[in-house]
Amino acid sequence: MRDKKISLMIFCAIAIALNIVLGIVTSSLKLPLYLDTIGTIFVAVYFGPWYGATVGALTNILTGIIFNPKDIPFLLVNVAVGLIVGFVSKKFKWSLVSSVITGLVLSVVCPLIGTPIGIWMYGGLTGTGSDFLFLWLQKVGNTIFVSSFIPKILNNLLDKIGSCVLVWLLITSLPKQFTRDKLFNSNM
Repeated sequence: MRDKKISLMIFCAIAIALNIVLGIVTSSLKLPLYLDTIGTIFVAVYFGPWYGATVGALTNILTGIIFNPKDIPFLLVNVAVGLIVGFVSKKFKWSLVSSVITGLVLSVVCPLIGTPIGIWMYGGLTGTGSDFLFLWLQKVGNTIFVSSFIPKILNNLLDKIGSCVLVWLLITSLPKQFTRDKLFNSNM
C-alpha cells in the first residue's frame, strides 16, 4: 500500500512539473495557448477528479510561489479542469469523442472562471497576440468582460481540445503494463 501511495505521489509530481514547464514555454513564446493543464487532465483521467483537482491546485500554488503570485487565483480554473475531466472520464470511457466533447466544455467553462480573474489581476490583458482582439473589441464598444472572454474562448478551443486529445493519444499509446490497474494494482 505504501509503495502505491509513493508511486501516485511521484506520478502527480511529474504531472505538476509538466504543467509548469509547458505553461512557462507557452508563456515565454507568447503563444495564444496555455498547455498548463495536460498533467491535470492526465491525472484526472487516470486517477479521478479529486486527484486531478489536487494536481491542478498545486500547479498554480507552486507557480505562484516560484514565479508570480498572480497565478495563484487561476487555480480555480485548473481545479475545474481536474474535476470536469475526472468526472467525465469516470462516467464515460475516455475516447477521442469524449476528449473532444470535454475539450469543448472546458473551452467555455475555463474562460467563464478565468475571465473575471484575468480582469481583476491584469485588466483583461493576457500578454499574447490575442490582446489585439481584446483591445479592438473594447474599442468597438464591448464591455471589458466580453472583450476579454471572446479571445479566451478562441484560445481555449485550441488549447483545451488539443490538450484533451493529446492526453487521449498518450493514454492509448501507452504499453499495457502502464495502464492504471497494472501500475497500481488496485482502486485508488
